[in-house]
Amino acid sequence: MQPKKPSNQFSLLSQRRFAPFFWTQFFGAFNDNVFKTALLTILTYDALSWTTLDAGFLNNLIPGLFILPFVLFSATSGQFADKFEKSRITRYIKVLEIVIMVVAAFGWMTHNLWLLIAAIVGMGLHSTLFGPVKYAYLPQQLHRDELVGGNGVIEMGTFVGILMGEILGAVLVVHKTWGIELVAGGTILIAIVGWLFSRRIPLTPASAPDLKINWNPFTETARNLRFSRQNKPVFLAMLGNSWFWFYGAIVLAQFPLYAKNYLHGDHSVFVLLLTIFSLGVGAGSLLCERLSGHKVEIGLVPFGAIGLSVFGFDLFLASLHYTNTATVDFLGFTAQSGSWRILFDCLMIGLFGGFYIVPLFAVIQTRSDPAHLSRTIAGMNILNALFMVVAALVAMVLLKAGLTIPQIFMVTAILNAIVAIYIFSVVPEYLVRFLAWILIHTIHRVRTADIARIPEHGAAVLVCNHVSYVDAIVIMGASPRPIRFVMDHQIFKIPVLAWLFRTSKAIPIASAKEDPVLMAKAFDDIAAALADGDLVCIFPEGQLTKTGEINPFRGGVTKIIERTPVPVIPMALRGLWGSLLTRGEGNPFQRSFKRGPLSTLELAVGAPVAADAATPQYLQEQVQTLRGDWK
Repeated sequence: MQPKKPSNQFSLLSQRRFAPFFWTQFFGAFNDNVFKTALLTILTYDALSWTTLDAGFLNNLIPGLFILPFVLFSATSGQFADKFEKSRITRYIKVLEIVIMVVAAFGWMTHNLWLLIAAIVGMGLHSTLFGPVKYAYLPQQLHRDELVGGNGVIEMGTFVGILMGEILGAVLVVHKTWGIELVAGGTILIAIVGWLFSRRIPLTPASAPDLKINWNPFTETARNLRFSRQNKPVFLAMLGNSWFWFYGAIVLAQFPLYAKNYLHGDHSVFVLLLTIFSLGVGAGSLLCERLSGHKVEIGLVPFGAIGLSVFGFDLFLASLHYTNTATVDFLGFTAQSGSWRILFDCLMIGLFGGFYIVPLFAVIQTRSDPAHLSRTIAGMNILNALFMVVAALVAMVLLKAGLTIPQIFMVTAILNAIVAIYIFSVVPEYLVRFLAWILIHTIHRVRTADIARIPEHGAAVLVCNHVSYVDAIVIMGASPRPIRFVMDHQIFKIPVLAWLFRTSKAIPIASAKEDPVLMAKAFDDIAAALADGDLVCIFPEGQLTKTGEINPFRGGVTKIIERTPVPVIPMALRGLWGSLLTRGEGNPFQRSFKRGPLSTLELAVGAPVAADAATPQYLQEQVQTLRGDWK
């Protein structure tokens, strides 16, 4: 029996299938950052008591060492997560965390920097082992329409854990009397709390129990990446995810010295920057569910990428206008001219980072082979690690070349824009979905009725009434899955719309009288798409309505399902008639103004119709019933 779906994403926190796992993840992220931030803070503000090495070098080296195990052990950890039951693996990982924190405690108490750095590598190993389990666990325990919300809560919890860990680590370690002791004992205690929560995680079966472990990390890494590259949308999502960690690694690694040397703040200013950034990521992650309409909405990814570049560049500009040279605490900093602009930029970078990263995780989880999901996540972690190692090297090279930290922010923002343009040109589905998302959240407010009747997997033909030039975009934006649209070839001559439909792999069609060759090719392309398990949408009227009423359905749908018998799903657009892009008589602008801005429309989805019952007349009756009197 399937568990009852929660009313909203936070309701998941009351359910055993989610809550213990959430808190296990939360305390892991919390502990990582108490430890790392305490070490980075002490090396920034009290370096001479620990080492003679340059603080800027260490601030980039330590994050690089933390992610080194991702390069070496991700392939093996992905195999473990696919082969073994996930709750048991999680408990073993949390025991390892306790052992690492005991080792770190000896480093703290003896002032042994290299023992602490070894513990940093150990915590990187802990995170390496847990990563594939984390993202493979969620699709096994959550419904498909809970994944965006669940990922959003996990990402929010992760960054709140990061935030609280950074604050606590930075505050505890500078405590005049017991700072070192509090960090040493506190990290052990947090690890024990995480282990206790892990004991409540429900049984989550192995997805590939017969898998034979390949202990060679290099050959397994190569095999994982080769396998992932076969699924282009997933592989591009992995690359996009890794790029986010490149961006974040460069920006966050500069925050300690940025706060000290450019903002002239004490450690509390460093904590404030981290706090604002983490709150932004948490808020962006949670907003994804609302902005995506409870589905995997990759249209948010370009939106996030734009924000990362805009506000990253503005952080550079804001830094140039900050003129204070006196040492200040966080309250003194907020009183300085230009400080609020810097904080706003940090908040927006985090917010748009949340918009960017959460849909990418959901794409990887929903479009990967379930039996290979943990290894796919492991492959992504390897890419993340490589990108973050490169980020650390790039930051060190830029600093060595004489660039200031604000200039590094600028370079990173420009690089992000270049990478985003490349990704969206290679996989234009992201940009198409972004434009569709913009349309249904600006010009129109789109509601859906029974959208879950569109199948999560497998081929089907969707039929819908044809009201406007943007019908396909509205349906595309509302659908949880990509759709191949069959469109009149004339629409491919319209600027912008032509690019949009070609990019979304629409199938042009003409009548037998106009172009019999194109018509035959269209039916061949439709059959091939259905054979591949795609959704294909047609407008059986064959033309836009001029009156708002549904024109007679033609026989094209019959030819399609005779050749490829698949379910047919009737749909109806209602509330769109009379908009600017409809085809009625009279002045279209006048009709649009009568409707007013942000007019509401709805896509209603009917029950699937078996192929042998899907006659044009019956389908028209179903669409007419769905539409009702609301044109």
